[in-house]
Amino acid sequence: MTIDAEALSRKLAGKFVVFDGPDGSGKSTQRAMLADLLASGGADVVSCRDPGGTDIGDRIRSVLLDHDLSSMDIHCETLLFMASRAQLLSEVIRPALEKRKTVLCDRFVTSTCAYQGAAGYDPKRVIELAQFAIGDCWPDLTVILDVDAEQGFERIGRKPHHAGKHRQRDADGAMLFEGSRPDAMEARSIDFHRKVRQMFLDVREYYPTTVIATDARGDVDTVYHRVLEELQRVSL
Repeated sequence: MTIDAEALSRKLAGKFVVFDGPDGSGKSTQRAMLADLLASGGADVVSCRDPGGTDIGDRIRSVLLDHDLSSMDIHCETLLFMASRAQLLSEVIRPALEKRKTVLCDRFVTSTCAYQGAAGYDPKRVIELAQFAIGDCWPDLTVILDVDAEQGFERIGRKPHHAGKHRQRDADGAMLFEGSRPDAMEARSIDFHRKVRQMFLDVREYYPTTVIATDARGDVDTVYHRVLEELQRVSL
């Protein structure tokens, strides 16, 4: 497939694109590959992650992902994600978009819909909270990389029977977060992660902006070409 990097860079200038999906779907890898392509086409790209991405957001991220959440109320958990998101938007995303930069983000509101939704929180209430946290600055496009929980577990080196146990390394063999403990979200059961995958697929029914689901099975390059095909086809 031939990709015109300059044309795609022009198309995505000033746009906010999110990569999301279940654990092991390859979000960070695909986001980084797209960032490199766009930069080669002359784009000014800002990459970020949610939760985190700011000093305040990273502190909230630590609370959410580095600790046992079994005693945390689901409302508290959801609000903490929104607080980190509001800071990221104010400090990083909105200023970049105002300068016509392309913003690529690893996770966003769709993750809260899926993960907190799988834990029992109404995802439509998540949208209501997000409207307060981020106002009108929704992603122009969210790419859900779809992979079943079992394959996702395999990619990150975790077995389904390890449900509830901490894992130490991600798919690339690196620590999840430098100096951190294992991710509390990823330590939840295989059944929970099956629900998460379905919630990601269902989010297209009520999300206020465009969401596309891309098959994330196969090797990195195969998935990358699927992503690029979607980006060329979608209207923004």
